[in-house]
Amino acid sequence: MVALGVLASCGKVIPTDGRIDVIPLPNQLSVEEGNFTLKPSTKIVQTFDVEGMSYALAFWNDVMLDVVGRELTVIPEKQAQRGAINILQDTSMESEQYRLTVSDGSIEISAATANGVFYAFQTLRQMLPVAAFNEAGSRIEIPACKIDDKPHFEYRGFMFDMGRHIFSVQEVKDMIDILAMHKINKFHWHLTEDQGWRIEIKKYPKLTEIGSIRKSSPIGKNKGQDGKPYGGFFTQDEVRDVVKYATERFITVIPEIEIPGHSVAALASYPELGCTGEQYEVATWWGVDDRVICPGKELAFTFWEDVLSEVIELFPSEYIHIGGDECPKTYWKKCPDCQARMRREGLKSEEELQAYVTKRVEKFLNERGRKIIGWDEILQGGVTKSATVMAWRGPQYGIEAAKLGNHVIMSPKTNCYLDYYQSRDTKNEPFSIGGYVPVEQAYALDPYKELNTEEQKYVLGVQGNLWTEYISKYDHAQYMTLPRMSAIAEVGWSYKNKNYESFLERLPHLSDLFDVYGYNYAKHVLSEKQTPAAEAEQK
Repeated sequence: MVALGVLASCGKVIPTDGRIDVIPLPNQLSVEEGNFTLKPSTKIVQTFDVEGMSYALAFWNDVMLDVVGRELTVIPEKQAQRGAINILQDTSMESEQYRLTVSDGSIEISAATANGVFYAFQTLRQMLPVAAFNEAGSRIEIPACKIDDKPHFEYRGFMFDMGRHIFSVQEVKDMIDILAMHKINKFHWHLTEDQGWRIEIKKYPKLTEIGSIRKSSPIGKNKGQDGKPYGGFFTQDEVRDVVKYATERFITVIPEIEIPGHSVAALASYPELGCTGEQYEVATWWGVDDRVICPGKELAFTFWEDVLSEVIELFPSEYIHIGGDECPKTYWKKCPDCQARMRREGLKSEEELQAYVTKRVEKFLNERGRKIIGWDEILQGGVTKSATVMAWRGPQYGIEAAKLGNHVIMSPKTNCYLDYYQSRDTKNEPFSIGGYVPVEQAYALDPYKELNTEEQKYVLGVQGNLWTEYISKYDHAQYMTLPRMSAIAEVGWSYKNKNYESFLERLPHLSDLFDVYGYNYAKHVLSEKQTPAAEAEQK
């Protein structure tokens, strides 16, 4: 009976509706006549091998386990075969470029690298009828088409804040899977904060023994304390595990170590790093704290360099994010050590003192083959041409940086802050920090606004940011991320031909895939799927 059931399921055809609703929108897409029928017996013909190819093929076979009930056989051959998924090399293509051709007879994926093959598979997954994920073992129709595709921006990122609330390794990996679905290639991991230090540093064990735990957390908008200890951190082995997982999905993990502000957790662990040396506790409220590390002390630079030395051993990323935002100068102005440093270095203001810190840390990282990214406050007091600026306070800071000749990542809070409300009906939304960024506003991000052709060359890309002061549960994090991250992903990949009305037409199919994987997402722009937003996890 089981055998008959299997045979029956293998005989059933799950038809395509002929639509190709892919997000991000491919550069060029033409729908052709006919369909390719994907079966458990379909083979993958691999005509070339490059670094990472096994990751791309493993991803597709994970999908195949879901939809046809088994992995497809991969065979190394020099020539394409009829009835197969053929992986072909085209060395003229760019790193993330691919060509996907689906016909009655075969599927052909052409790329220069494994990255391109992986992105072709991401597109192909979205072309599968959603019913296929619920009826393993069936034959599945895929509409015939020709797609030529590559990203507009080289940097397409997402930031996940672990400082305020920490998420499990499995939840971080799940978010990385969501990013891969959207062809996002940078995962910005915010790991240190006033309210918690989240990464193990062997040379400074108190950072996690003391700095990873706060004795209490705010109730509401700093209206009281819950009196419950809260903490956690990632061991170095866990960090390596996450980095490996992301690498297998062609995503680079960029760590952020906040320098010199947002450092109360570090000061609570090692009070000698502060201007006064007094003992602090890990911050128990949200906001900007005046207590920052003292750059007048050489000990501070030893600390930063020691920490970064361990960080660069864990993260192979070309970029290290050093924060640089929201650093009050209150203590520096009255600190004898800071004022002495300013006199010795000929610095005219505390803003120039922070610029001194940034340049010195950058030099240390540059000497070890790394580059820095900093929030747009690093422009204050002067910045080197080699520093990359992440514009968060507004696009004007990215514009300023590009005009100075600095590389820029556009991430303005007006479009890219995913912790902001996405509906005016805030009573029926999960509790949030405030603000308002609906899907349409996220999609309206224009990274080139007010920049001429020459200045546009300095814009590396875009990034969505999820801060977690008011997000303590992972399903809430998903709800705030999706589908606004889908909109930002399309800006980064499809900038030249993006169209919001087209995006809205394609989004329902992607949301069906969210349902398949059990993702929690907002449905404000999905009229046929709207349910009370209060179903999302509330803090």
